[in-house]
Amino acid sequence: MLIEIKDIYKIYHEGKESEVRALDGVSLSIDRGEFVAIIGASGSGKSTLMNILGCLDIPSYGDYILNGTDITHRTDRQLAHIRNREIGFIFQGYNLIPALTAYENVELPLIYQGISIFEREDRVMAALEKVGMADRWKHRPSEMSGGQQQRVAIARAIATHPPIIMADEPTGALDSKTGKHVLEILHSLNQEGSTIILITHDNGIAATANRIIRISDGHIIADGTREEVGL
Repeated sequence: MLIEIKDIYKIYHEGKESEVRALDGVSLSIDRGEFVAIIGASGSGKSTLMNILGCLDIPSYGDYILNGTDITHRTDRQLAHIRNREIGFIFQGYNLIPALTAYENVELPLIYQGISIFEREDRVMAALEKVGMADRWKHRPSEMSGGQQQRVAIARAIATHPPIIMADEPTGALDSKTGKHVLEILHSLNQEGSTIILITHDNGIAATANRIIRISDGHIIADGTREEVGL
């Protein structure tokens, strides 16, 4: 089992009149190699769940086992190390550094990992090649379209060879044709062995996943195939 969370709660203003239970006793398991979509409306808890699964936040209560290791009570520094080793992130806003070229943006997490300059060059160019952006390696974000920036963001996510790719509304800022291409890249990565966790509010995008988890008011209300969750 790659990911297992048990009775996860995320509570804000606990015990006060303004208490909010963003996650209210959520449990789920994700196997290595799955392509999972987590779907829900704004305020459903899907972003909170992603932040906890991605080690960007910690739960108020509950347990999280990632790749066989209990990470529930790790420090911020330990979580940062786990993120860098285990998870590649793709965001709706691309999150590229404007002053850096495509090459330098993809190289950055490899520098954090202490990878040698020679290996970094091989990994960066291989990742850019995989997403069809090797010929744009010198370009800065301002010189690229939204779709090209997102492909560079995917290259950055996969350059460290993480077992998990976590994509938060990765097509949200793109037109439908470009978004479809981004989804094709994610499916290709999944076929090569990456575990994909896709966060979306869009039923059509969620329906491309092999497994769909629907969340509402901090609870998982459906978990299964497209037919099983009614998409």
